[in-house]
Amino acid sequence: MRVMITVLIILGVIAALLLLRAIFFRGPLRTPVTSPPTGIIDMHCHTAGIGAGESGAWVSDAMKRSWKFKLYMRFFNSSEKEVATKGDQVIIDIIARSIRESIHIEGAVILALDAPYSPGGKMERNAGEIYVPNRFVGESLKSFPELYFGASVHPCRPDAIEELEWSRDNGAVLVKWLPNIQQIDPSDERHIPFYRKLVELDLPLLSHVGDEESFSTANDALGDPQLLQLPLKLGVRVIAAHVASSGKSQGEDNVERLLKMMPEYPNLVADLSTLTQFNRRRYLRKVLNDERLNGRLMYGTDYPLTNTPMVTPWQYFMNLKWRQLRQLAGIKNSWDRDVKLKTALGVPREVFAFSRDYLGLN
Repeated sequence: MRVMITVLIILGVIAALLLLRAIFFRGPLRTPVTSPPTGIIDMHCHTAGIGAGESGAWVSDAMKRSWKFKLYMRFFNSSEKEVATKGDQVIIDIIARSIRESIHIEGAVILALDAPYSPGGKMERNAGEIYVPNRFVGESLKSFPELYFGASVHPCRPDAIEELEWSRDNGAVLVKWLPNIQQIDPSDERHIPFYRKLVELDLPLLSHVGDEESFSTANDALGDPQLLQLPLKLGVRVIAAHVASSGKSQGEDNVERLLKMMPEYPNLVADLSTLTQFNRRRYLRKVLNDERLNGRLMYGTDYPLTNTPMVTPWQYFMNLKWRQLRQLAGIKNSWDRDVKLKTALGVPREVFAFSRDYLGLN
């Protein structure tokens, strides 16, 4: 009798959920793309390393002890044991193989991550959690035509200008900052020579904006999009990562602070990486339908986060049909699953093409 009552309760809950879905089903966030495009460049893709194979990379002891570390290695489809045995290069090998197996993605920008530096130019290793050097990434990618080099240069490095020049000479297509972690204030006028060099080398600056939640500590005051006004005024091409889709600055949503800047700065664009994560998804409809982002939004994933449950298609059960959800959940290649999910939700075709065009990878 108890079993029967339990079964009836479960069936009742399911029926109620189905009824609610039928009543409140909203459909795609924008008119969906019926045929997902091919030849796409993912301009926001991470790698990692522990220093194996003389890569020069490192992970802090605190991060290694964290529950996040093993999880991140799993998201990279690897493990600390495999990396220690085969070298840090193995993660890049895995990424390249996955892209070659993709139907829709033709290439990806692999990002280095510089260490924090003091204003006096000293590397502050104790303040950092992950370091992925330019030399390791830049040299490793030369063997992979489907992978492009995204450099990371802290502007307080004593050799910052030389590092920018080396990066450009060795194929860098952009420079990545994570100010909240690297302790970079983009509004600091001491960085003006650095910004002028970026303009001279025609290297875009991909800067994280908004809060940062992947690390154990972060100075989220440095994620305020409006701190980027200095490089924008100097003519730097700036890519605002994740469309600032997290956190607040001065009591205002960071995404709103970013959108206000779009009309004033034609050299400001954004990427929609991570916007299908459940903690950011509430911004996706707004981003896709805001006219200020027309022609200025590009495709990126923030790989390996496409391998996490945080981007499951099932969270969009109020937007997609059951058949679509089942098909999406069954796609093994994380890049193809991401492209098809975003096209089903209504990400326009031009967003997928913009990454290649913007970076001049035609």
